[in-house]
Amino acid sequence: MFLVAIVATSFGQGKHNKGKFYVYWGWNHAQYTKSDIHFKGDGYDFTLDNVVAHDRQTNFGIKYFKPGSMTIPQYNFRLGYFIADNWNISFGIDHMKYVMDQDQVVNMNGNINTGSAFDGSYDNTNKKLTEDFLTFEHTDGLNYANLEIRRFDNLLRLPISKNGKGIDVNITEGVGAGILYPKSNVKLMERARNDEFHLAGFAAAAMVGINFTFWDYFFIQAEMKGGYANLSDIRTTSDKSDKAKQSFAFSQQNLVFGAIIPVFTHKNKINF
Repeated sequence: MFLVAIVATSFGQGKHNKGKFYVYWGWNHAQYTKSDIHFKGDGYDFTLDNVVAHDRQTNFGIKYFKPGSMTIPQYNFRLGYFIADNWNISFGIDHMKYVMDQDQVVNMNGNINTGSAFDGSYDNTNKKLTEDFLTFEHTDGLNYANLEIRRFDNLLRLPISKNGKGIDVNITEGVGAGILYPKSNVKLMERARNDEFHLAGFAAAAMVGINFTFWDYFFIQAEMKGGYANLSDIRTTSDKSDKAKQSFAFSQQNLVFGAIIPVFTHKNKINF
């Protein structure tokens, strides 16, 4: 599956994009680098090194299109506005999912003194991440709310109708940054499971995509996106003193569908 694509496009050379809005919806597939996760709370302070995690795809079906369940799969939403013919600014939500691989063996460093079966001092100790010790997910999800600026340029225009309209092939590139607002599903050392939305950190990313626009109003876009996520304040239990932090690089492959809405147009093309 591909991931988000962003944005409308340059609808062909000579097209006046300034003043146009676009909106899209699509889906993503994501990957994450290994990360060190640091857990700290009353009676414990330890780090798990090089933890492996993957995304979680929803089986394809009606959930992808039914209004009541469209936000269950990994999705991408974006609303943008062309400030010039080849430039737009946009707000988007990249809804990814992050799931720690269960039962993997990692190095553990630190101390636990909570009166549990896990009490002890750990110095590069091999630790199997069993369910009774830790389950760790951002599955509803790893929500990246961001602002981006993007450029769009036409590569090829294929006129089909007599008025010259048809299919435009465009390329787009952009950069952006925003906040991470995950709903983290964590169960730590047999304590009550935590599963609530929380502002946990920030991320920044860059993207490149190819866009196909049909008759100037509808488009499909495929995109590659890569970035860095820093979650410095992850809630792990209902006790606010229990926290975790981690950082990692991520990549996405997106496929999105959208519409272009000409609201404020101009006569003179502006090139940056």
